[in-house]
Amino acid sequence: MEQLFNRKYVIQGLFIVIVLILLAKLFYIQIVSDKFFVAAESNVLKKKFKYPARGAILDRHNKVIVQNEPVYDLMVIPNEVKPFDTLALANALEISFEDVRKNLKKARGKSNYQSTPFSKQISVQSYARLQEIMYRFPGFSTQDRTIRHYPDSVAGQLFGYVKEVSQVDIDKSEGYYRSGDYIGKSGLERSYENVLRGERGVVNTVYDAKNTPQGSYADGKYDINAVSGERLISGIDIEVQKLGEELMQNKVGAVVAIEPSSGEIIAMVSSPGYDPNLLVGKSQGNNYMDLIGNPYRPSMVRPIQGYYPPGSSFKPIDALIGLQEGVIDPNMTFNCPGYYMAGNHKVKCEHVDGNISMRRGIARSCNTYFCHVFQKLITKNGMKNQRQTYQEWRDKVAKFGFGTKLDIDLPFEKKGYFYNADHYDKIYGKRWGYTTVISQAIGQGEITATPLQIANAMAIIANRGYYIRPHLIKAIGDKMLVKKEYVTKNYVGVDAKYFEPVIDGMQDAVNSPWGTAVLSRIPDILMCGKTGTVQNSRGKNHSVFIGFAPRDNPKIAIAVIVENAGFGSTYAAPIASYMVEKYIQGKVTGARVAQVEWMKKQNLLPPLIDKTKKIRLSKMDSLKIKKADSTKKVKDSLRIKAASTKRPLSVQLINKPNSKISNPEGTKK
Repeated sequence: MEQLFNRKYVIQGLFIVIVLILLAKLFYIQIVSDKFFVAAESNVLKKKFKYPARGAILDRHNKVIVQNEPVYDLMVIPNEVKPFDTLALANALEISFEDVRKNLKKARGKSNYQSTPFSKQISVQSYARLQEIMYRFPGFSTQDRTIRHYPDSVAGQLFGYVKEVSQVDIDKSEGYYRSGDYIGKSGLERSYENVLRGERGVVNTVYDAKNTPQGSYADGKYDINAVSGERLISGIDIEVQKLGEELMQNKVGAVVAIEPSSGEIIAMVSSPGYDPNLLVGKSQGNNYMDLIGNPYRPSMVRPIQGYYPPGSSFKPIDALIGLQEGVIDPNMTFNCPGYYMAGNHKVKCEHVDGNISMRRGIARSCNTYFCHVFQKLITKNGMKNQRQTYQEWRDKVAKFGFGTKLDIDLPFEKKGYFYNADHYDKIYGKRWGYTTVISQAIGQGEITATPLQIANAMAIIANRGYYIRPHLIKAIGDKMLVKKEYVTKNYVGVDAKYFEPVIDGMQDAVNSPWGTAVLSRIPDILMCGKTGTVQNSRGKNHSVFIGFAPRDNPKIAIAVIVENAGFGSTYAAPIASYMVEKYIQGKVTGARVAQVEWMKKQNLLPPLIDKTKKIRLSKMDSLKIKKADSTKKVKDSLRIKAASTKRPLSVQLINKPNSKISNPEGTKK
């Protein structure tokens, strides 16, 4: 009995303790602290989010190249809306009566009780008109935010664009993003989203029974200030960037310029380009569809996504590896009769050079010389070991950045392709050797690279044997980037002493009477370079130039690719020289000013093929019929085709891209 009596008092005591704890908690909630009142989101307390300004982006000289402009959204809480003058609201917003009803219906579909965008990014004029009559529209409020502005209207593919978050973005953010937030979708805006976006703020406002704001709750004690995003300092020289885009206007191709000593990107031109301001504001959606529908593909970031055979610009790399492996020396000569025989296959040279050594071979871009170098490299371990030796050579070339991503701080970079020995085994079995892949001796065949990779290879030669990973942003806020990969020297396995004879040849290519790149000469600046004429199975050859300047203590390395422009000396070389002079001297001088203006006016856009219609038969058979052909002729042709294939007749007309698609560069179609 005594034991049961004691247990009774223990249980009673526990109940008393629990009741006291609950009473104390209730007292704290109701009397001491108001934070739970804030969290309750009662009818008289409303949260209003404060959106931070995204961080600005500056060029290497601290000029602002991406900034913000204020805009306003009209928000609505549908459950609090009372009958209002629909026409007055439509007039204030400069929209139709029907749009007001449609927008309100859409807001109700999202939520009846939460603040939802009714009309986004209204003009300053509309905002001013609204402020005078807002009292007439209960349930409506304005929300200020900022949108991006690009003062120089260049480098659209580089900066990227900002767009309202999707549900996928919200789900991936683990609670950070809410409906109505904006996020970087491409370019630097995407790569540095976490730095640029800042931190959202909250203002708690008390409203009376008539939905009239009575001021900040608890004197702002529970408000959270918005924190602006960090500014980014880039390596871009915006004046060089603008010149590059002007020179590449009405042309297809890319330019990449790098500071060799730091890996900082000085300019990155993708042409055709577009004004980044097109992807800001209410017309963003329509403009975006125009861009992706444009047949010249201005939305493609060619410097990191375009695949091009490096062509003759690849030859200095083969020379460096040949020197390092000891299969050649600078004075070794080969005879060039105007071609090289690889088994029964003839590789043509542009000229007959006779006995030619490395320096002149580079300056003259002699195909025969470099085919001999390639032969020596692949057969140095004997004819029976060519497969293994090729793989070793391929791995040495890969150290220069070919066939792999360089991991620049931009999204969606591609790696190009550079086939290994296993790939050729699948095609030829074990019966292949240097003659099978001889085209790689001159940068053609089964090797493609992005313009960034080609420019980076030039930075390696300028540095005499190493590169620092290319990057666009060098500082965040007031702190220099400390990412290890942006300061680490990546050596390519070629001794520094072997670079000088190769650079001698590149110097002569620009500055000697017999050089192929004489149009890239710059007054008072010793430029070293190499032209390339890249074969193109779909039209005229591509014009390529790589170079760096000055020879000693190089400040800039550059790669220029102009599609369907012919010889590298004609277009790519002079474009590179104008940009290099602009960067080093601050301006283009003398008679070259007129040459720059001439180059800007050249239209090298390939013509659009819009003269045919495709007619598909069942099982994907197709015919191309001229527009001028009559319907009867089309049907007759189809009957003949169907009869010959013994398949049923099924006709579908496929139209080519609409010629009215807008071109953001204003180029002729």
